Amino acid sequence: MKLIFAIIRIARMNETKEALSNAGLPSFTAMGVFGRGKGRGIGPTYQEVLSKPENVEILKQIGVEPRLKSKRMITLVVPDDKKDLAVETIIHTNQTGNSGDGKIIIIDALDSIRVRTGERGELTLD
Repeated sequence: MKLIFAIIRIARMNETKEALSNAGLPSFTAMGVFGRGKGRGIGPTYQEVLSKPENVEILKQIGVEPRLKSKRMITLVVPDDKKDLAVETIIHTNQTGNSGDGKIIIIDALDSIRVRTGERGELTLD
């Protein structure tokens, strides 16, 4: 089993939900997160913001360091044979070619237990 974390743009959440469901992967968890990559996010440069006099006081208060961006993180556990399908679906739905498209992290999941019945393993993923 694989545990997949996908961090995506908020605006792509509905398309991603639909694409995963259509691919036969309807079970996942999503949450709001904040973060940034090494590109420091998409937005106006410091100089562009400074060009408006009304922004100067605000920048003095919040500083010049880039802010964290709002994102969605999808978490899903899939059998090993569905890992590539999940990854390809997420990439296909979220790839724009621009900075900020997201990240996918995959790790091995040792076990899965259905709390209601005590069942274990891949059986719990359906």
